[in-house]
Amino acid sequence: MNARILRRPAVEQRTGLSRSTIYLLMKRGEFPQPIRLSARAVGWPEDAIANWLESRKSASV
Repeated sequence: MNARILRRPAVEQRTGLSRSTIYLLMKRGEFPQPIRLSARAVGWPEDAIANWLESRKSASV
């Protein structure tokens, strides 16, 4: 399986969250942790973001 990796701007666009909110939620353990792509780059697996968004939908119902 070749999972797609989303960089931060794409994560911001998909979630509607700002960079500071993403990192705040990560610190609280409420948002998926990124994976390191290089010394200065991180990304999130697309399925982790999709699962997080789905959990937010079901939690708000």
